[in-house]
Amino acid sequence: MAATIRDVARVAGVTPSTVSYALSGKRAISEETRERIQRAIVELDFTPNAGARALALSQTNVLGLFLQFQEDEFAPAMLQYVLPVSTTARNHGFDLLMVTDPDVDAAIRRTTSSAMVDGVVLLDVTYDDPRLEPLRQTRQPAALIGYAKNAEGFDAVDLDFGEAARNALDHLHGLGHREVVLVTPPRHVSERGGSYAWRFSDAAAERAARHGMQLHIVEGESRQPALGQAVTAALDRYPSATALVVHNDATIAALPSLLHERGISVPDDLSVVGMFSAEFGTAFSLPYTSVDTRPELLGEWAVSRLVERIADPEGAEAPQVRLIEPGFVDRGSTRAL
Repeated sequence: MAATIRDVARVAGVTPSTVSYALSGKRAISEETRERIQRAIVELDFTPNAGARALALSQTNVLGLFLQFQEDEFAPAMLQYVLPVSTTARNHGFDLLMVTDPDVDAAIRRTTSSAMVDGVVLLDVTYDDPRLEPLRQTRQPAALIGYAKNAEGFDAVDLDFGEAARNALDHLHGLGHREVVLVTPPRHVSERGGSYAWRFSDAAAERAARHGMQLHIVEGESRQPALGQAVTAALDRYPSATALVVHNDATIAALPSLLHERGISVPDDLSVVGMFSAEFGTAFSLPYTSVDTRPELLGEWAVSRLVERIADPEGAEAPQVRLIEPGFVDRGSTRAL
């Protein structure tokens, strides 16, 4: 089989996009890197003209990031996924065009038919996402951040939310906790098809049952004062619970002040496990043990796969759905009973 840009990149120890830039002259490449690419081309008997056909699809060096900011969602949670997409795109020499038009079909047609972008990253993907069908009609490749049942033909990446729930429940069970309250994302997340909500809660319920734990699942909110009232009501309703698991960004951000107002000491009075990224925890000074959502890995993987597909559409691997393993950070907010 003829060598591809991907093969040249592997031998030269660079990314496929770097090989593309060396061939097209669209970006400055160091002499040392250029020489390594040239040696790889000779070694593999790669014909640049064959690769040039693939490069014809990449004329703008711009990626489209499609997302929608919902009024009833917690904006900082969405932004933590935007930054790694932007950073990884920049590292590959691509600019980012953020598209937030609520008329999704029109936005996709406008940006792709006019060749404004070389590829698309779709953020906040829902389980039955209506944006996927119009994306299938475009010549540009797309990568998804989020899990959809109809993701065939796309590279897609998401956190393994089932494993995240199991990590949280296993940790608490190991410390002797037998009654736990879980605060979930708001109801509108599930109603809009945010599968991460039920993937986490279903796995948590299964794990709790396996461990013989009592799990109280409480729907959280995304705005004050409703989110504070939801937490207060849950603590009042289940006073014998010894641990709180929070899978709700707005709630975990407000939790330090909520517990302080009630005079609850963590972990002496209540153990707490959150679900958030390291950057999110730093931004809100959260002192809680957490399952790390790792948005930086999701953004990096999605953009890197997309850039490879843009640089070498014929040689790129088949589309893949990948679930990223969550991290776990013990910040001392849980205690053994």
